Amino acid sequence: MLLIKNGRLIDPKHQIDQVCDLYIDNGKVVSIDQTPAIDVPPTKTIDATGLVVTPGLIDMNTHLREPGQTQKATIASESAAAVASGITTMVCPPTTSPVVDSPAVAELILDRAQATGLANILPVGALTQGLKSEQLAPMHALARSGCVAFSNGREQISNSLVLLRCLEYAATHDFLVIFHPQDKDLAGKGCMHDDITCTRLGLTGIPETAETVEVSRCLLLVEQTGVRAHFGQLSSEHSTRMVIEARKRGLNVTADVAIHHLLLTDENVNGFNSLFHVIPPLRSQLDRAGLLHALVTDGIQAICSDHQPHDPAAKQAPFAATEPGISGLETLLPLGLMLVEQQLLSLAQLIEKLTSSPAQILDINRGSLAIGDIADICIFDPELTWELSPENCVSAGKNTPFIGVPLKGKVTHTLVNGELVYQAL
Repeated sequence: MLLIKNGRLIDPKHQIDQVCDLYIDNGKVVSIDQTPAIDVPPTKTIDATGLVVTPGLIDMNTHLREPGQTQKATIASESAAAVASGITTMVCPPTTSPVVDSPAVAELILDRAQATGLANILPVGALTQGLKSEQLAPMHALARSGCVAFSNGREQISNSLVLLRCLEYAATHDFLVIFHPQDKDLAGKGCMHDDITCTRLGLTGIPETAETVEVSRCLLLVEQTGVRAHFGQLSSEHSTRMVIEARKRGLNVTADVAIHHLLLTDENVNGFNSLFHVIPPLRSQLDRAGLLHALVTDGIQAICSDHQPHDPAAKQAPFAATEPGISGLETLLPLGLMLVEQQLLSLAQLIEKLTSSPAQILDINRGSLAIGDIADICIFDPELTWELSPENCVSAGKNTPFIGVPLKGKVTHTLVNGELVYQAL
């Protein structure tokens, strides 16, 4: 038995926010604040005085790069980065090489995750074979192999009939479909938000409509098919509003936002720093405000890292020629705590967006710590100030603009299935 003593337990799903003791046995929570009936003394005690104890964080979008791009990162390296960041479950898009469009690839990922023995990894299967938007992937077989949802990543299915057939099939089996909406023709070869800063820098822009047009088309097809749908990493106020209105009409749709879209805008691209090159691009101040408002009012249900580790060469070129993406696992929690510090979110709201809400979207039995729940746990010091550096960055990808930025809030312990998988030195 393991005892987490005297920590501030925050479990939004069960509306718990109190200083108490937590008893863990056989991978599950067996008692809260009372000595369990089992008369067995704890074999290990974690003194959590002054620390916050929450369900393990669930990241809705983590690119692991394996199989196919192990020069950027591996399942082992990113699992280590995840648990060092309090993340116990990662949802991985099908954009590996080969694509997750066969049970063999899904099982390979799950086997390597199990061999690593750190975080839970939930693969997302491809909607179409090879993400080529032509033929349906074997969704049923992929689901049986462990895929929790289906997506075509940012490879738009331009043919609406093909997309309709995909959604009909998914609806028939009650599969969750995840959209990463972007109209490829409108996005063209753009590399940042199409606005004043883009014009001044002489870069090619990606208009807001590249997202909103695709969100609109997807919502119409979701309404026709009745499929469960999730919109990942929305970046514009307008598209967020469309998803909220669709929910009000009764559609079973949810949304998440990447943490960097809540803190940065297109003005950060001034200076051509390629670390700010992301897709969808950093948008305007108005969009950022709209995303924050949607987050507070539950129009957006989850916050993710949109973790995309790169090797150094991927970012060493003129801005437009670099590969987009931020290495985000290790800054997900401290950047979220910045929103709390700025009084834009309460701490309980932040934890909800990182734990119980993603679990509800994915329909998985994680993200809470009531008696009998799986003991995936994050323990962090909310007051500890630190800086991420290339030396202490656990992820193989060091491509983040937040290196050297003072961060507040540091994970001290992480447990997965009741086992201690990370402890800060």
